[in-house]
Amino acid sequence: MAEEISYRIAIEPIEHPVQVFVNGSSVADSQQAVVMHETHLPSLPYFPKTDITPGLLEPSNLRTFCPFKGTANYWNLRTPSGLIENGAWSYEAPLDEAAEIAGYVAFDPEYVDDASDKDLQSKSADLPFGKSALIDWIMRDAWQFKTPEELIEKFAEHLVVTGMPLWRMNIVIRTLHPVLAAQHMTWRRDENGVTKVESSPEILNHPDYINSPIRHVIDGLGGVRQRLDAPNPEFQFPIMDQLRRDGGTDYVAMPMMFSDGQINTISLTSDSEIGFSTGHLGEVYKALFVLGRLFEVMVLRHNTDALFDAYLGERTRKQVLSGRTHRGDGEDIMAAIIFCDLRDSTQLAASLSRERYLGLLNDFFEAAAEPIIDRGGEVLKFIGDAVLAIFPIEDDSADMENSRASCARAMDAVEEMIERVAAIETGDIPSLRCAVGLHVGNVMYGNVGAPNRLDFTVTGTAVNVAARLSGQCKRVDKQLLVSSEVAQCTSKELVSLGKQEMRNVPNDIEVYALGSA
Repeated sequence: MAEEISYRIAIEPIEHPVQVFVNGSSVADSQQAVVMHETHLPSLPYFPKTDITPGLLEPSNLRTFCPFKGTANYWNLRTPSGLIENGAWSYEAPLDEAAEIAGYVAFDPEYVDDASDKDLQSKSADLPFGKSALIDWIMRDAWQFKTPEELIEKFAEHLVVTGMPLWRMNIVIRTLHPVLAAQHMTWRRDENGVTKVESSPEILNHPDYINSPIRHVIDGLGGVRQRLDAPNPEFQFPIMDQLRRDGGTDYVAMPMMFSDGQINTISLTSDSEIGFSTGHLGEVYKALFVLGRLFEVMVLRHNTDALFDAYLGERTRKQVLSGRTHRGDGEDIMAAIIFCDLRDSTQLAASLSRERYLGLLNDFFEAAAEPIIDRGGEVLKFIGDAVLAIFPIEDDSADMENSRASCARAMDAVEEMIERVAAIETGDIPSLRCAVGLHVGNVMYGNVGAPNRLDFTVTGTAVNVAARLSGQCKRVDKQLLVSSEVAQCTSKELVSLGKQEMRNVPNDIEVYALGSA
C-alpha cells in the first residue's frame, strides 16, 4: 500500500505580505502568513490571529476533524455587512503533522471576494497524486458484502494486507430500533470475526459512554487522535488506558456521516511502535465518505426490519415486505382471535395525571402483548386501551389438531396476561383487570383503509365476536369469555354461561368462562 499512498500535507511560510477581503472589507493583512498544501485540496493561507481585524472572529460551536491535522474550531465572521457563520477555522491544538499552524486562522474561500495572492488560494496542492487503492477496493468488492459485520471484517483485513498497522477497529452506528440505541461492532487482528454489542438507550447516561471518545465524536465535538504512549496526553478517556494496557500505541476516532447528517463513529488502534502514518489515515479518511453509504444502506435495511417488527409484528412485516401493500391485498385465514380491553380505563384516565395514566397504560400493554408474542402470536394493534391479536392456524385445511394448537397457545397467553396485569404495581388505586374475548374463526388478513393511509389487520365477523365477548366480560364480571368454537378446541375446564345475545352478532352464541376468570 505504501507505494500507492499519495496523501500528504506540507506547510511553508509565505515570503510576501498577504491581504484578504470579505464583503469589501479587509479582514487580514499579514507578513507572517503560512500556506498549507494538502493533497486533493486547494492550497490555503493561514494567518496569525494578531494579523486579523480585531472583533472579526466570534467563536462557533461547529467542530470538524481531520485525522492528521486534528480538530478544527470554527469562527463566525462579524463583518460590517453582517455575520458570516463558520466563515473561518483554526486548529488550536493540531497534531504533529500540522504543528506549524497552531492557532493560525484560515478563511473559507467561498466567502473571500479578494486576496492579494489569488494564485496561492486557487492552485491545487503541488504534491504527488495517485489513485486510491482503498476506494478502488470498496467500489470493486465491498458492495458485495451482506452485513455490517462482514463489511467491517473484510475492510479491516484489507487494510492489514495492504500494509496498515491496524490492530483493532470499532464502529458504532446509531439505530432507530425502539429498544436499542446503537450497535457496537469490534474487529481485532488477534481474534476471529467481529463482535457485536447492542446498547439500550440507558447507555447514553452511563459513565462508559459519557467518558468516551464515541460520545465526543457523536456530539459533534470533532474527532480524536492520540498517541497512547505519549506523556501528558490531550485526551484521557478510560478506553485509552485499557487499549494501552493491551498493547495499543496509536488511536484515532473519526466521524462517519450518513446522508441525513447522522454522525456515527469509526475508531482505529495500532499496536505498531510507529503508529499510523498520514498516508494511511488519509486513505481511510477519503474512503469513509464511500464506506459510510454502504453502512447506511445496511443500517436502513436493519432499521426497516426493526421498525416494521415493532409497528406491524413479524408475520405482518413479512406480508408487507413481500409486496402486499395495496388496499385489498390479503388472504382469508383461520385464527384464534384475542381482544383484550382494560377495565375501568375511563375512570382511571379521569382520576390520574396524564403521566401516571400513560405509565399504567404502557404497563398494561406490555403485560398483555408479551405473553402473546412469546407464544408465536401476532399483536396487530393497540386500539385506545385495547389489544387485538391473533394466533393464525397455519394449515389451510384448518383441521381440529391445528385449531387445538392455536387455541392452546392463545389460552395460555390469556391466562398469563390476566396474571401479569393483576400484578402491575398500581399504588393507591385498585389492581388493574382485563376484559378478554377469545374466539376462533375465519378472518380477512390484509390491507384496509384509505388509499394513502393503510392498516394491515384482520376484519370479519369472527373479529367482531371476539370484541363483543370482551365487552360482555364487564356485564357478567369476568376477565375472560370464550366462544363455543374455542371451548371445543381446548382442554381447559370451562363453565357455560348459556347462549347470549351480542350487539351486531347475527345469532346468539354460547359463552364460556374459566372458573378463575
